[in-house]
This record gives sequence, C-alpha cells and structure tokens, in this order.
Amino acid sequence: MDNNQSPESETKPCEYDPNVNQDELIMAQEKQIAEEIKANIAMVGALEGLSSLEKEYSNDPVYSSKVVTLLPKFSNVRRTRPDGNCFLRGFIFAYLEYCIYHRDELERFKKYLEGSKDELFKMGFPEFTTEDFHDMFMQVVNDLEGSGSVGRVEAIINDAGTSDYLVVYLRLLISAHLQKNAEFFSFFIEGGRTVEEFCKQEVEPMYRECDHLHIVALTAALGVGVRVMYLDRGEGAAVATHDFPEDKEPFIHLLYRPGHYDILYKA
Repeated sequence: MDNNQSPESETKPCEYDPNVNQDELIMAQEKQIAEEIKANIAMVGALEGLSSLEKEYSNDPVYSSKVVTLLPKFSNVRRTRPDGNCFLRGFIFAYLEYCIYHRDELERFKKYLEGSKDELFKMGFPEFTTEDFHDMFMQVVNDLEGSGSVGRVEAIINDAGTSDYLVVYLRLLISAHLQKNAEFFSFFIEGGRTVEEFCKQEVEPMYRECDHLHIVALTAALGVGVRVMYLDRGEGAAVATHDFPEDKEPFIHLLYRPGHYDILYKA
C-alpha cells in the first residue's frame, strides 16, 4: 500500500452498501444485460454450420461428445436471441420457412389462423388488441403466400415490431389451448395455481420462457410436429429427443440447451 494512502481511503470492491436498494440494483443489471443482448444478437441469426457448436464446446468433454452425435443427422443451426422468447421465435421461423417450400401447409395454416381469432374472442380475450395481433399474422402469411422466400422470413422475424406481434399471438394460442383443456393440464401445474393463473403469469406475458406445457399446447393447437433435441449434461453421449405431439411426424427440429432453444436443420 502507498505510504501516503490511509486505510480509510482504500477502496473495498463489492462491499455491501445498506443505502443502496439491492432490488433496484439487480433490476438495473438485468436491464443492462437485456439491452446488450438486444444490441448484439439477432432475433434469429444467419445459417451456421453445426461445426460452430463443436468449436463452442471444444473445451467441454460432455457437451462436445454429444455434439459429435448430432453431426451425422444435422448440418446447420440458426441461433435465436436468448430473451425468453427463443422457443417461439425459433418455432415460427422454422415453421414459416417450411411453409415456403410446402404451400399446402401454408394454406392449412392460413385457414387455421382465419378461424382462431373468433375462438379467442369466445374465450374472453380482449377483442381490440387480439385483432391487432391477428391482423399482423394474417398480413405475414398473405405476404409469404405471394412472394415468399427464406430471406423474406428472415426480414420478418428480425423486425422487432412484426416479430413481437407474432410471438404475442402464439402466446394467446397457447393460453387458449391450455384453458380449453384445463381439466387435463391442471395436473401438471405446480404451486396450487389454476390453469388460468398459470396462463396469466407464465404464458401470456412476453419474455417468459417456454417449458414442456407450452410446447405441448402449441403443437397440439396448430397440429405441427416438432422434435426437440436436448443437449444437456445427462448421462451417456446420446442426445435425448422428444417429439411433440408424440403421434405426429416432426418437420421442425429445435436444439434445447438449458434455458434456450435454437433451430436445427437436417443433413
């Protein structure tokens, strides 16, 4: 220590200050992290070779060995922004991309969307805002129906205003399906909450992460097959898989890592 510096003037890092509101400090830090993610990570990124995952986990033997087992089956990955909406953005990007090459599926989805608004009205969702979200979804589908391309899907999903409207409407569809089938889903909700309470707290708000129930509800409501590959620290080198719904052939593939989803492309 400098001879001219007294102990009292020495700075003590990370010292607790009782005059600082710790909750506000945590919220400010979380906001800063969210802003950094927003500024630096696209909602859905460019197509990457799966080798990028190999490099990412080159110093992690558990994850690295599991990524190797994916290489014969999958060739590419698209990363999504880790903001709590990653599953929904990944899902809708992959689904619209699939619809570009399968016009019959795009027409089926369009018919489903056309009828979904009135179903939400019947369940008591607010008409004014619900109609706005629905209209945006219909505009996107009509756009892709006329001049659809993967580049157009990229532009749509990476436009904040449009993308957020699509995510909100998907959340409403999930909520509606859960509530219409409340008797069944009530057995899977913890904390003594009703299905309606769960939807208000965990489904409808933006940036709330999707769990197993969200995926079950969305894929069942839309009739769309999704396979999730679970990259985690579970035993063995094999990557666990789960198909939603279990009786439907999946054509969307998502990679799950704890708390996050990205899009996978078959080799």
